[in-house]
Amino acid sequence: MTQTTHTGGGGTRPTTPEKPYEPYKPSSPEFRAAMAALRGMQQDLMHDAFAYCPLPRLAPDGPRIGKLPTRLRRYAVWTPHAVVAVLAWIALTSGITTGRNVGEPLGIAAALIPAVAVLLTLVRPVGAFWVSLASTPVLAVIGDTWVGWPWQPGSFAAHLFVMTIVAIRTRPRAAAWMWLLTAAYGLAADLTRQTYYDSDTTAMLFLSAVALLLVTLLHVRREAAQEVTAQQTVTERERSRRTLLEERTTIARELHDVVAHHMSVVAIQAEAAPYRVENPPPELERAFVTIRENAVAALTELRRVLGVVRAEDYEAPDAPQPTLADLDALLANVRDAGLDVDKFVTGAIRELPQGVELSAYRIVQEALSNVLRHAPGASARVEIGYVIGGLGLRIVNGPPPAPGLVKPSPGAGHGITGMRERVTMLDGGMTAASTPEGGYEVTVFLPVAAASEAGA
Repeated sequence: MTQTTHTGGGGTRPTTPEKPYEPYKPSSPEFRAAMAALRGMQQDLMHDAFAYCPLPRLAPDGPRIGKLPTRLRRYAVWTPHAVVAVLAWIALTSGITTGRNVGEPLGIAAALIPAVAVLLTLVRPVGAFWVSLASTPVLAVIGDTWVGWPWQPGSFAAHLFVMTIVAIRTRPRAAAWMWLLTAAYGLAADLTRQTYYDSDTTAMLFLSAVALLLVTLLHVRREAAQEVTAQQTVTERERSRRTLLEERTTIARELHDVVAHHMSVVAIQAEAAPYRVENPPPELERAFVTIRENAVAALTELRRVLGVVRAEDYEAPDAPQPTLADLDALLANVRDAGLDVDKFVTGAIRELPQGVELSAYRIVQEALSNVLRHAPGASARVEIGYVIGGLGLRIVNGPPPAPGLVKPSPGAGHGITGMRERVTMLDGGMTAASTPEGGYEVTVFLPVAAASEAGA
């Protein structure tokens, strides 16, 4: 830093260079709030104010119009436009009472300008507000001050209609800005009032406040309804996803138990096989050792991968997994619960792969549980078909005896999802739909490879 010395009668004194000018940057919360408010007004009412934004038609399949006959539905979609046209006609007829002769150019202008401002809301809503507000002092000058100040009858009705329509088509913040600008103009015009009659500013502000408040409440209610609908959609989607994951977890647990059992048997048989052959060659011993090592490694990897889906408190069942041979016990249990069910088997009964047997048992079990929950008192029929290439299942029930008197027990929502997951896992096919008689039918086909059947 350099210093300069000034010499005078009183000696010398050091001086420092002056700092460059920096503009004042206020940071008070009030200033920031005011600037944010002005930016909001600029965005809502000034930015691209005369942008083309046509009023859309109503949806022909809406909740109200959809109930009308097709012939009337074509015209009912234009209801908002017809309402705006009626409001423009009211503003036109009100403008005739401005005190001017309708045949004079000024009288024609005083009647047409308010109606044009209302019609402008059909294509340029924000611009219509500025046209209405700017035309108000013009109409006050060319009109008769004895019939209204600062709003003439036509401009009064038109401005009230325009603010309401614009508030419906925009956001609630724009409605607040329109009301404040209208209030500012009305108060400023009252200060220059030169008529003996009372001002209509109070009436304008009161009526517009009530109209804009109602529109704002409708906006809030509609947004709340949309938010609730969106939340319900997300919740339903998450519930379906959670149900799907739970069913896959259950299937993965059962798959782990089935495959782990077979892999353990392979490892044990590979270890014991050399002792059943007298003087086995070294190549055979090494082959059995390799088979056992691969089986143990596969079993370890299987437990590591599929074991992560087990819950912390989950314990593998000690009893073997059920098969179709255990289906009679299941039917006996549901008969004890009050379900009249019959079983029919077609084809040559044979042993199928354990995964197919388990999935078929679970599908029949879940289908009969759904009958107990959703159609209490109805009769059911279980059909099992052993066909070439796989296994066919058909579980069908009739309607409940008294649907209006019997209250079904709600389920957890896992039934159909679990069945489809099991069928998909086995590359099968499934249909589930209501029957014409009022019951429900589940049809499943589980394919079985030819090699598996031969091995069985």
